[in-house]
Amino acid sequence: MHIKGIYDRLIEGIDKDNIRENEIMSKHTSFKIGGPVDLMILPKSVGEVKHALKVFNEEEVKYYIIGNGSNLLVADKGIRGAIIKIGGNFNKVDVEDEKITAQAGVLLSNLANLALKNSLKTFEFASGIPGTLGGAVTMNAGAYGGEMKDVVTGASVIDKFGNVVYLNNEELGFEYRNSNVQREGYIVLEVDIKLEKGNYEEIKNIIKELTKKRTTKQPLSLPSAGSTFKRPPDHFAGKLIQDAGLKGVKVGGAQVSELHSGFIVNVDNATAKDVLDLIRLVQKTVKDKFGVCLNPEVKIIGEIE
Repeated sequence: MHIKGIYDRLIEGIDKDNIRENEIMSKHTSFKIGGPVDLMILPKSVGEVKHALKVFNEEEVKYYIIGNGSNLLVADKGIRGAIIKIGGNFNKVDVEDEKITAQAGVLLSNLANLALKNSLKTFEFASGIPGTLGGAVTMNAGAYGGEMKDVVTGASVIDKFGNVVYLNNEELGFEYRNSNVQREGYIVLEVDIKLEKGNYEEIKNIIKELTKKRTTKQPLSLPSAGSTFKRPPDHFAGKLIQDAGLKGVKVGGAQVSELHSGFIVNVDNATAKDVLDLIRLVQKTVKDKFGVCLNPEVKIIGEIE
């Protein structure tokens, strides 16, 4: 990849402060794992997203979309190609009555706090999910009985050719940890959310209770990518892993959490290979013992040996 030539084209339509070369991905993932990516774009406008897509398509550059990096495992050798990070540069929010319109880079925790300030309920479930709104819509993130499909009425997305379209809830095709955004490779730009008027203190207490559940049952003090595996039908991944005798098992610096077996945590400078080897060990053991296939919820980017 001819970085110099591509960089020169990118700065024609993107502020150079929003372009980084050889950016270390461990700074952008909650696992704290990952080598350098050739180019990273941190767009602050739809125009900059469009320009990046145009250049990458014409130059045949492979690119990936990320939000807060809370669901990623990135190769230790890094990524050949580019990352478009929809994050802090892209986080404007507007509240009108029971409707919130927010750009995709806003953090769910910040959105939950804003909903609380406006006494809006039904978004409490998202208060502790460590991702961006765009990432949450892409994978229909959920917790404690709530999912994005319950609150999102529609979203503006951009396809790989730079066309912006609006998809309503039905057109977003939400399923368990999936959506048409993910299937079609769209980038979420802006999201409409419909909540309900509620009582400030009641909403605050629900968030407080959910926070307590998370902090006592999940290994939040260690780097991880949240739940490592999707929930298999009629089972709970964490219980299967624990019943298979894998709680606390380590491969290199990666460990099945001793607090919650559904999490793989980085306890000692784990490499991506450590994590992937541990994922495979867990999958094989659970399949051999219980005949259940565990599918990773974590997205793997780059070539891991």
